[in-house]
Amino acid sequence: MEFSLSDEQRMMVDSARRLVERHIQPILDAHDKDSALPKSAILSVMEKAADLGLTSARIPVEGGGAGLRMLDYGLIGEQMPASAALILQPHEATTARVYFGCNAEQKERYLADLMSGRRIACTASTEPDVGSDPRGVKTTATEEGEFLVLNGRKQWISNATVCDLMNVTCRKLNADATSSLGRVLVERAQSPFQAREVQMHGLRQAPLGEVLFDACRVPKRNLCPETGDTARLLTLTWLANRPLVGLLAVGLGQKALDAARAYAGVRKQFGRYIGGFQLIQNDLAEIETAVVASRLLCYNALAALDRGERANGLSAMAKRYAVDACERAIALAMRIHGAMGLSRELGLERMARDVRTLTIPDGTPGILTLIQGRELTGIDPFRA
Repeated sequence: MEFSLSDEQRMMVDSARRLVERHIQPILDAHDKDSALPKSAILSVMEKAADLGLTSARIPVEGGGAGLRMLDYGLIGEQMPASAALILQPHEATTARVYFGCNAEQKERYLADLMSGRRIACTASTEPDVGSDPRGVKTTATEEGEFLVLNGRKQWISNATVCDLMNVTCRKLNADATSSLGRVLVERAQSPFQAREVQMHGLRQAPLGEVLFDACRVPKRNLCPETGDTARLLTLTWLANRPLVGLLAVGLGQKALDAARAYAGVRKQFGRYIGGFQLIQNDLAEIETAVVASRLLCYNALAALDRGERANGLSAMAKRYAVDACERAIALAMRIHGAMGLSRELGLERMARDVRTLTIPDGTPGILTLIQGRELTGIDPFRA
């Protein structure tokens, strides 16, 4: 069991940190932090992130991708600003779903542009009353000549308002009145649909939207192969997504720790630096413990996936714990800063909003708790 990074991993982390400082953070800083980035800025971020493999992380080298191990993906992703990562990760996960779940012709049409970051992708699974259970989707696809006609509504879809390609989970209606769960690739330029931006509590630079398919006509060649594995394919990508989201919380928690430690060394009260007070030291110790424990849990889950282990429980535990622990860590950092911690100028209040927003993507705390409980007991809490 080795806890230190290899030389290669340290180089990857350093390269990611430098790229963020020189290229990605300046793009974010040049735009309103309370509004979704325009598509031009997102494409610039994706172009830079592609150099690190963040647009094709799970696609093997022989398929033209970065072929990253999941732990290495996490190490690089941890360096990303959370709002940028919440754009990149849904794109990369969708690209992986295209690679592993589409036919050769579909991959030939879309993968090169998606892996290079020239086009933006997203997955539309969630609906107004369908969240953690993809089998419950109500959006339908009906055959009509050489087209599929999509009808339905999708909600809470990352990149919905800026995407070029949407991987839509739907229920395909058959001629015999039966239906089956499937996926359809919807190309915006070819099959226009309505998308409306949804304003969020945090991570406001990452576009999130609601989608309406109203008799949206999609060429039948965009129907993904019917393997019966639609729900399983979504789940397999979620297994890595969860600790990856956890590491976004870790990145925010680390920034809060750095800020609180620095402030404790310069702020004076009663003629002393506040870092000398025992209660401040206690809060700093609690923040550091939360960040380090969260980081190790997420690394452990990703390393288990690299070993080919069943990591359903580990993945759920890592994301749930990391987001909750780092949310408390940021709250403590705000408390150490006193009134300054509540100011918009400092940025800690934005971190608090951002980390709270991470509680929902890729599994709510309640669902993740039940997944972990299922792994512990062997009893399914969702279905009899």
